[in-house]
Amino acid sequence: MQSDCRRIGRKTASAIIARFAVRALERSDLLSIIQAAGWPIWPLLLCSIVGLALVIERLIALRRMRVAPLRLVDEVMSVTRNGLPSNDVINKLAESSVLGRVLAAGIRGLIADPRQGEEGLRNTFESAGRVAVHQLERYLNALGTIAAAAPMLGLLGTVVGMIEIFGSQSPTGGNNPIQLAHGISIALYNTAFGLIIAIPALMFHRHFRARVEEYTVDLEQAAERMVPHLLRNLPAART
Repeated sequence: MQSDCRRIGRKTASAIIARFAVRALERSDLLSIIQAAGWPIWPLLLCSIVGLALVIERLIALRRMRVAPLRLVDEVMSVTRNGLPSNDVINKLAESSVLGRVLAAGIRGLIADPRQGEEGLRNTFESAGRVAVHQLERYLNALGTIAAAAPMLGLLGTVVGMIEIFGSQSPTGGNNPIQLAHGISIALYNTAFGLIIAIPALMFHRHFRARVEEYTVDLEQAAERMVPHLLRNLPAART
């Protein structure tokens, strides 16, 4: 029994050691690729880290529940059918989502000036909507810049690699094979890294733009529904 336990323990330990060895080799391969790509790879790595952070942040921020919940307009219309709500309810509405902030701004504007007409209430919704859309478009320009700049940085690495290749040629007709191989590595690795970073960044940038446009339409439709509904509650606001 003890010998079997020892064998099992040795097999487990050897499996763990082998797993750590594989991970160490993978890390060393990645480090060797970065070293072979030369200094032009560092701006690309910075772009990849920033781009990944922006994509994760926008995926979280542009979720449906955080921007425009499906039943929110119906719930607000139900609450305001018999009169305008209290400040506590309006504050909770503003904290719920981006659409909630827009609707809360319109209700607050109506409470502050019950005598305003349809045009004034629409202007209040439009002002709040512009602020909301600006918040939804946050960091999208930065992500688009990364998508456009990454291929250029990869091209810069390609040019640097070509310079290394031509620099390996000696005036006497011979060449330095180490410098030649290093130049080829710089050119190919940077071109590949630039495309690897730019393609997903461009795809997510287009995706987020489409999501923002969709949410913008939702905000506009919600305002169109709320304006006549709130104006019918003007007598309740005056009393």
